[in-house]
Amino acid sequence: MTRTLTGATPHKIGVSVTIAGWVDTRRDHGKIVFLDVRDREGIVQVVFTPEAAQAYEAVRAVRAEWVVRIEGKVQERPEKLKNAQIPTGGVEIAAETLTVLTSANTLPLPINTDGYEIGEDVRLKYRYLDLRRKRLQRNLKMRHQGIHFIRNFLTQEGFVEIETPVLSKSTPEGARDFLVPSRLYEGKFYALPQSPQQYKQLLQVAGFERYFQIVRCFRDEDPRADRQPEFTQLDVEMSFVEQEDVLELLERLYIQLVEKFFPEKHIQKKPFPRITYKEAMEKWGSDKPDLRENKEDPNELAFVWVVDFPAFEWKEQESRWDAVHHPFTRPQVNSIEEIKKDPGGTLAHQYDLALNGYEIAGGSLRVYDPNFLTDIFEFMGNDREEIKAKFGHLLEAFEYGVPPHGGIASGLDRLFAVLLGEASIREVMAFPKTGDARDLMMEAPSEVSEQQLKELHVRVQKT
Repeated sequence: MTRTLTGATPHKIGVSVTIAGWVDTRRDHGKIVFLDVRDREGIVQVVFTPEAAQAYEAVRAVRAEWVVRIEGKVQERPEKLKNAQIPTGGVEIAAETLTVLTSANTLPLPINTDGYEIGEDVRLKYRYLDLRRKRLQRNLKMRHQGIHFIRNFLTQEGFVEIETPVLSKSTPEGARDFLVPSRLYEGKFYALPQSPQQYKQLLQVAGFERYFQIVRCFRDEDPRADRQPEFTQLDVEMSFVEQEDVLELLERLYIQLVEKFFPEKHIQKKPFPRITYKEAMEKWGSDKPDLRENKEDPNELAFVWVVDFPAFEWKEQESRWDAVHHPFTRPQVNSIEEIKKDPGGTLAHQYDLALNGYEIAGGSLRVYDPNFLTDIFEFMGNDREEIKAKFGHLLEAFEYGVPPHGGIASGLDRLFAVLLGEASIREVMAFPKTGDARDLMMEAPSEVSEQQLKELHVRVQKT
């Protein structure tokens, strides 16, 4: 079977074709039956008349969402019946044969609306059906095209895409780790990465001066309405750069991305304005301010860089100083003595990119002097043994020649949600979890067998 996609039918008038897809709608007009058949490119109208006996008899049973294969001849619609609203609106297929590939039960939710009116519990339980709706199909296709563009852009800029491990070591990076018990090493655990932070720095030691990755990250955080336990970020690291180099690269990338795929959007200011963290907090009370001049305009995009974050913050309950971002962030001073003079006033080479009130990227230049990094760990309350256990591999690597480096990570779920006009990142993810981190479709998290627990040397203690 040589299948013709619906998008090609306007160019095949007078040609016999075979199409296959889902029945979008059925209409009966006297003795004539119309099916709109949907595939990945769109829909096309198919006409069934008594003259084509096999097809006419077979279509009697067909209902919406059945999967069918149809053979017939493409013909031009009568002028007054053409539909200029869709690409195939000027043609139809005169059916000759119809084969039902699979039938379908009545769907538990409508898919011919935008879906906002349907409860999340139903939408996520039947996500494979929810994804059939036109809005979500468009969202995921636009996300694909955008990520493809990002990959090509960075490749042309001399970056190498490198995958880093998913099973790694638990290290303090600001959030709670997802832990994976080891079957082979009793009592020991892997951790899923909150980000590839140490791996991307080690890649700079390895001489890959420009690295990127479209990477899955995992954080075991408390439930929040628009947060996911796993998410996707664009991860970028560069050697021999200053802060300006990193900001210029990402800004240029996102301007081109918007102009190519979202031409209806208006970027309020180019180049993106820059404000300090102090200014952001004093003027707007937020480190991700919404600077749109007209917040009622859905096509207005107000990018803004927030720079000069404080390097350290005081943890009252623990009676110690901690890193605001992460401990690898380079302070804007060069010695621990300068930090100790005014820890709260020490600024960092840290920068965030906000868009319409959402943080969509954040990064920093990194500490690359192993002695200075050790001093910072000690300043934050770690003793030498803790430092060696948690970060010894990185500190040792830095002893073999490490270039100055820095980078940035951008949350792609949030970026595309804003660009596509969606209020929630779940609307641009194929299989998201609920706000309380449950997968209603797969019924996860779930219990596992006693045998599995025994193999992993784990005992569950219920409270």
